[in-house]
Amino acid sequence: MLNDIIHSNIGWFHFILAVLAMLTGTIVLLNKKGTLFHKRTGYIYLVSMLLMNISSFFIINFNGFSIFHFFAIVSLLTIFGGIIPMIKKKQNWFGYHFYFMSWSVVGLYCAFWSEIGTRFVNNMQQFWWAVILATLITVFIGNRIINKEAKKINLK
Repeated sequence: MLNDIIHSNIGWFHFILAVLAMLTGTIVLLNKKGTLFHKRTGYIYLVSMLLMNISSFFIINFNGFSIFHFFAIVSLLTIFGGIIPMIKKKQNWFGYHFYFMSWSVVGLYCAFWSEIGTRFVNNMQQFWWAVILATLITVFIGNRIINKEAKKINLK
């Protein structure tokens, strides 16, 4: 199955965008907000996430629409939840932008663990506990980082 995904053009496209999104998302999350660097890196993250999520619908596993496609929709909603307030700049826009975009990065890392589980493990029935554990640890660490960053920028 991994060979089918990685050796297809859409698979490579999706994989490269996922790695780019993980790198740029982490950089944006951990660096100073509002700078030109933040904005430029953030736009790279935005475009890579949009294209990665869209490309996921062209990757068919499990005979059609799957839980991964559902979470791609959730991911798109978090991206739009972070971008729309930034564009409209209404009251409290920055808080919405910060939290939605930060959690989209955490969600991307959670998706990474699911991908590892489905692509590299032959017997997923025995491996789901590890995917769930890795996801919970990722959410815990992500929550700590987001709260720490929120305090730095006076959101908490």
